[in-house]
Amino acid sequence: MEKYRSFTDVEESYFRDHPEEIDDYISLIFEEYAIDGDIGALLSSLRVLSRVKGVTQLAEETGLSRKGIQKALSGNGNPGFASVNAIMHAMGYRLSPQRLNS
Repeated sequence: MEKYRSFTDVEESYFRDHPEEIDDYISLIFEEYAIDGDIGALLSSLRVLSRVKGVTQLAEETGLSRKGIQKALSGNGNPGFASVNAIMHAMGYRLSPQRLNS
C-alpha cells in the first residue's frame, strides 16, 4: 500500500525548499483573511510556516510553549493578539495596519 503525503506536508516541504516565497505567501494569506475573515485558513497557513521555521525555535523566541504555539495555530485555536504578534515577530514579520479600500 502506497503512503501519500498530505497537502500540508507538501506545502511545508515546498517552503523549506523555497524560503524566498514565504514573504509573498504571508502577504497573500493576510490579504485573503482581510477579505473572507476565515481565521481557520489563516491559522492553518501560519501553522505550516511555524513548522518550517521550527516550533521549538519559535517557542524559545516567543516565550510560549511548543504546545501553546501548536494549540494557538490549531484549527480550533483562538489565539490572543499578543500570541499572534509574538509568533509573527519570531518568524521575522510584524503586524501592521493597512487602510481598507472602501
